[in-house]
Amino acid sequence: MADALLTVSNLETYYGPIMAIRGVSFSVPAGAIVTILGANGAGKTTILKTICGVMDPLKGTVTFERREIQGLDPDAVTRLGISHVPEGREVFPFLSAAENLRMGAYTRRDAAGVARDLEMVYDYFPVLRSRADQRAGQLSGGEQQMLTIARALMARPTMMLLDEPSLGLAPRLVKEIFEIIVRINRDRGVTILLVEQNANMALHVADYGYVLEIGRIVMEDTCARLLDKEDIKEFYLGMKSSSVRGTRRWKRKKTWR
Repeated sequence: MADALLTVSNLETYYGPIMAIRGVSFSVPAGAIVTILGANGAGKTTILKTICGVMDPLKGTVTFERREIQGLDPDAVTRLGISHVPEGREVFPFLSAAENLRMGAYTRRDAAGVARDLEMVYDYFPVLRSRADQRAGQLSGGEQQMLTIARALMARPTMMLLDEPSLGLAPRLVKEIFEIIVRINRDRGVTILLVEQNANMALHVADYGYVLEIGRIVMEDTCARLLDKEDIKEFYLGMKSSSVRGTRRWKRKKTWR
């Protein structure tokens, strides 16, 4: 595997007296798409919140570009190059779509670069250009999800944390958003850590995957091999055969091992 951009080691995070993350360790190589799979309540969102600084771990380390970042405030983590796209399409509902996008660049001082990146995100999400002056709270669910991803891109991140980007969306929109995620990774070189309940979609776009159960990682492998594991087929893909083979779409050529 290529050099790790992000390394999580022996992480323990609590909600009050309840341990949500139980000694989790994993790494994300630079330039890769890595996915974490798991059922509701497994701890996937807690991992992302701990990485981005929303929650502090009781134990363990989070290392980004060889610097320990656990315990930093979220704005400091963002300035280091990590953008978080939270679950639930958290937009600023009374601001316009364009104002939401500019909020994503609040840590930047390069006005010309911000203007270029605004055009870049409009190229990825043309519907946002046509909705630029519309209040974000009036956008459809799919448009709001596009807006949150685009807003995260405006920070010009090295790495993006995506929490359930397919949640509540129609299959057509899920396909469109995942195609764009792969384009962002391929064209911009942005490393992606993807938390997703849609295991079939996640395994078809990601390079490497971890399976989380009750706060612990219980399985890891390349996504190609995870797709062939009977446990994954039965519990996450709803099948017991190898019929998922041959359906890998949008997959870019491997650049790491």
